[in-house]
Amino acid sequence: MPRPSAAGPAERAPRSARLAEVTAGLGDSLGVGIGILPLGVALGVLVVQAGLPWWLAPALSIGIFAGSVELLLVSMIAAATPLVTIAVTVFAVNFRHVFYAFSFPISRVSPGIPRAYSVYAMIDEAYATYVLMEGDRLSSARIVSGQLAMQAYWVVGGLIGVALASALPEPIEGFEFALVALFVVMTLDAVRSRREVPSALLAALAAAIAIVAVPDNALLVALLVFTALLTGRFAVSRLRPAPERAAEPGASELGDPADPPREETDRA
Repeated sequence: MPRPSAAGPAERAPRSARLAEVTAGLGDSLGVGIGILPLGVALGVLVVQAGLPWWLAPALSIGIFAGSVELLLVSMIAAATPLVTIAVTVFAVNFRHVFYAFSFPISRVSPGIPRAYSVYAMIDEAYATYVLMEGDRLSSARIVSGQLAMQAYWVVGGLIGVALASALPEPIEGFEFALVALFVVMTLDAVRSRREVPSALLAALAAAIAIVAVPDNALLVALLVFTALLTGRFAVSRLRPAPERAAEPGASELGDPADPPREETDRA
């Protein structure tokens, strides 16, 4: 009876190269995981403290995997928010993901299940990790393994949070403010780095209008009003002359696609 032959060098080389790419993808996810894991823990704690079944934490992390939207959904589900409001809110919050596909290196991912999963798992952290990486360093195994690891951080963090909340003798007062605090920090960081003070003021105006006009559905109405205000601001900015647009706060950092490149005039 012939004995099966061992894998030759030609077969071992692709296998070892694939393992190296998977290892690189796990390394890509490590820095992201440091931030994702605590948010997963917060998700698990919120699920238990909201009186929802524990399995909702891993279910959200596996079935939705949308970062901050998962934290938002816990509050909305606990408050018995109408399904239409939940759907529109999630659509508004995650609408930015539509534009990720224009620059994400999805063509590097193998067609079929790997590419379908990569599209599904295209969270902000995965986009930021791979969109700036050189093309010759990208491969299907590296991207997919990195995204799988990022999702694993969410799932494991949620389970840790469930275990912690179940072991606590009393609920942590004010822990539900974690989501609000997250968005406050993100807003302050965006305003400081891009100097988008007008956008922050428009957001405050939209929230005030929604709270006064429709207090029962303030979040949904605020998102819609804010979207309309941002659209109006963009339209008005396109009507201004180029010098006025360049003088706006943040214009020097973000640039203006309608303006031609300027040469350096200040030289030592």
